[in-house]
Amino acid sequence: MTTSDSDSQLAEQLLRLTRRVHRIQKRHIEECGLGVTPAQSRLLRTLAHYGSPPRMADLAERLEVVPRAITTLVDGLEAGGKVRRAPDPSNRRVIRVELTEDGRRALGRLRGARRSAAEEILGALSDEQRRELGGLLDTLMDGTTDQHGPETHRPEGHGAGEHGSGGRRAGGHGPGGHGSGEHRSGGQERVPH
Repeated sequence: MTTSDSDSQLAEQLLRLTRRVHRIQKRHIEECGLGVTPAQSRLLRTLAHYGSPPRMADLAERLEVVPRAITTLVDGLEAGGKVRRAPDPSNRRVIRVELTEDGRRALGRLRGARRSAAEEILGALSDEQRRELGGLLDTLMDGTTDQHGPETHRPEGHGAGEHGSGGRRAGGHGPGGHGSGEHRSGGQERVPH
């Protein structure tokens, strides 16, 4: 088998794994009974990382989505009582988004669902295999854009301190961790699986 064939096979395996991760995470989120989509779950997790309520534009940039995608996600979460829009005290034309108490409770249940999904996904691996996989995934995520050095941009959830036991956060942004949001690609949205 040539290197090109081997690389194609690896790429196909990664795509298949990503789809499997999406399916498992979606099922575990649905089993929570919160009526939250994977994309809404990702928005709630992102909101929890801010010290003060962010602007809609901040969320769009952080999640790498077009602004109208944030509007749609916030509309759904606001209708469910999990977030609320609030005018910025210093500029009432600016809208900020904050978690409600119901949103914080939902976030706790969603974290449990993500842990359960991670256990299902990674259950066949030993601790050593998990550490090795985590290192390989970090290498792939850090990648290089050209001959001059590593990428400097790391999307939400990537980086030191984001991972749990063994240096990795099971069920986080490893294989398919990005699949829970709509991503901007060439100016167009991609809807989550």
